[in-house]
Amino acid sequence: MNAPVPPTTPIDSRDYAHPEVLVSTDWVASRLNDPKVRLFEANEDLLLYETGHIPGAVKIDWLHDLNDPVVRDFVGPAQLQQFLRAAGVDRDTTIVLYGDKNNWWATYAFWVLQLFSLANVKVMDGGRLRWAEEGRPLETDRRTYPAGNVEVGPRNDPRVRALRGDVEAHVKRKGKLVDVRSPEEYRGERLHMPDYPNEGAVRGGHVPGAKSIPWAKAVDPATHTYKSAAELRTLYEQEQGFDAKDDVVVYCRIGERSSHSWFALTYLLGYGKVRNYDGSWTEWGNSVGVPIEK
Repeated sequence: MNAPVPPTTPIDSRDYAHPEVLVSTDWVASRLNDPKVRLFEANEDLLLYETGHIPGAVKIDWLHDLNDPVVRDFVGPAQLQQFLRAAGVDRDTTIVLYGDKNNWWATYAFWVLQLFSLANVKVMDGGRLRWAEEGRPLETDRRTYPAGNVEVGPRNDPRVRALRGDVEAHVKRKGKLVDVRSPEEYRGERLHMPDYPNEGAVRGGHVPGAKSIPWAKAVDPATHTYKSAAELRTLYEQEQGFDAKDDVVVYCRIGERSSHSWFALTYLLGYGKVRNYDGSWTEWGNSVGVPIEK
């Protein structure tokens, strides 16, 4: 007899607006052999997957699988469809993303998939670190799957993405902005995070009018999971004056940390219009003719 399947609710909702986009490590563990669930590991450290990953997970190399090799932009629908089909993703497959760095690159991959309006995509709350700390199994084998039949449509960037011109217009109309970098980066004391010299900028500071809300404040350091909706509302609304009706742009240095905050605002708090500026400070701080604040 097959073991009973756990409830379909992915996690304790924590009063999130869209709790269905998060799944727990328990939920994933109970579905490791479910052919309708495909796990993807997206790490900043591109070699980490080979040291051990959740059984059955497929590697996402964010540099090569998600980014165009020539244009400073993302892959097109044909390339993404080819990648997902090679991983055995069908039209009815549930895609579950997780990774290192408290899911920086998992939420980044989630955001890229939303550029193409892909449905049925989830994030494993707590990421790779929570899975490992719970002593759950890892494997080094790379599995192969029969080709899938998922269909990827054209990109719909304006829905979730802001380009530099969009941010310039947003600044002029005094729109809401969130700088999710460290306070030192925000104040212009650092041009990049420690050990990231190749992603710095000529100038330090922040986009005019942006509020400093570091991405890590949304995470429970004990569990590596997102904080509750009440805690997130305190962080964004009571402390910084944001509202779910606001038009919000989030940024960091290349868009990975800000995708984590974009996810929290969009899906956990239910904000209706949040865009991630993936050019972020690497572009803004190197651009001619744009204003900065310190």
